[in-house]
Amino acid sequence: MIVAPNTVVKMHYSVLDNDGNTIDNSFDGEPLVFIIGTGYLIPGLENALQGKQAGDTLNVKVEPEEGYGERHDNLMQAVPKSMFDGMEIEVGMQFRASTDDGDQSVMIIEIQDEDVIVDGNHPLSGITLNFDVEILEVREATEEELAHGHVHGEGGCGHVH
Repeated sequence: MIVAPNTVVKMHYSVLDNDGNTIDNSFDGEPLVFIIGTGYLIPGLENALQGKQAGDTLNVKVEPEEGYGERHDNLMQAVPKSMFDGMEIEVGMQFRASTDDGDQSVMIIEIQDEDVIVDGNHPLSGITLNFDVEILEVREATEEELAHGHVHGEGGCGHVH
């Protein structure tokens, strides 16, 4: 079966940045299983999988605009350290912040004397991603999986809907 919208794909992958640093790797663990067309994958990788089939291997370079987007300096800001009173904070911690555009995830990237610098960019924004992919299985998604928007394991979903 060919990878197309509403098919379930099981695959192993590794992803590196342009400097050869490993960002993520499933080859030593469980494969990734998802439905094509549900927005689970970044567009550049999902588009590259279209038309492939089980047994195919591919190398995919995904530029930021087809991945997690470009970095935006206006998504970084200093907030008073007093906003974190009573909390032990450290670089790398993530929080949900209320903004004019709704809730947004931010990460602490620097702690100064009086301020904490937070970044609302996705950690992988602005980075070209290099994927090595091995497609293990492709099948039609069930009606229930399509209705729920995710893959079900043996015996069904396991979620209360």
